[in-house]
This record gives sequence, structure tokens and C-alpha cells, in this order.
Amino acid sequence: MELVVARIGRAHGIRGEVSVEVRTDEPEVRLAPGSVLATDPPDAGPLTIESGRVHSGRLLLRFAGVGDRTAAEALRNTLLLVEVDPDETPDDPEEFYDHQLVGLTVVTEDGAEVGTIGEIAHLPAQDLLVVARADGGESFVPFVAEFVPDIDLERRRVVIAPPPGLLDEG
Repeated sequence: MELVVARIGRAHGIRGEVSVEVRTDEPEVRLAPGSVLATDPPDAGPLTIESGRVHSGRLLLRFAGVGDRTAAEALRNTLLLVEVDPDETPDDPEEFYDHQLVGLTVVTEDGAEVGTIGEIAHLPAQDLLVVARADGGESFVPFVAEFVPDIDLERRRVVIAPPPGLLDEG
């Protein structure tokens, strides 16, 4: 199974570096020099990380064979992927891979069924659980412990504690 670990942003400088939006809690492992990453779209890769550094709080990467700004800019919005065992789980019990959560049943603390997780939206400020509602609608639940107090992978269920108005229509 392929796991998204980063999205390439804009080019930085004139020598082929790119900024990346990190989507892994293990960038030092997944995005280390020498790592070979698959890409989406597939024809952009595979890409081999030549070097990496942090600049002004952003991770910058340089890939083998990408030597100038034009080549770097052509990679913009490309997703970087790694192959993982589908049964692998993060070391931290409070972390989850997207594929582990998609399809889980979502219920409120009092047991009322809300729907199922359709996807995880990775926004710059906050990850959101996109819940396909049983009534046909869609809800966006901030993926923080305050609103998502329990995730039970064995029972395939997520318990949410929505603040007033979060699940209201419209």
C-alpha cells in the first residue's frame, strides 16, 4: 500500500530545490537523503532525495536529476509516496494512517450513528475527518482529541464529541 508522505510545493531558488508540505510524523525517516519515492502522478517519478534542509520553518528538498528552477517548478503539487505494509501502524498509539480511518463508523458519545469517514482532509491549519452522513449529507470534524476522544480500530468505530452546531444541516 502506498502512503502519501509529502506534497511538493513551489520551487525555491534556482538550483532545483522545492518546498514540501510534510504529511508524515517521521520526515527524518521517510524524507531522508537517499530515499526513493514513488509519485502521483506516476510519470513524475520515482524521485530520489539528494538533500534536505529546513529554511524558515519549511522543509526544502533537492532531488537527483532536478537541477534548476524550471525542473523543480514542474514538480509542483506532486505527491510523494512510500510503500508500507497495510498492517503497519505508527509507533505512537495516538497516531493513525489515513487508510486505517477511512470507512470507520462515526458515532457520538451517546452512541448515535453519524455516518462513515470518507476521507481525511489535510489542511494547512487542521486535519479534518470528512464524514459521509447516514442522512446523505457531509460533516467536517476537526481531528483533535477534544472532538475525537476515541478511535477503536478493532471495532472499526470512531467516537466524536461534537460541539453544538457542528452536525447541524447547512
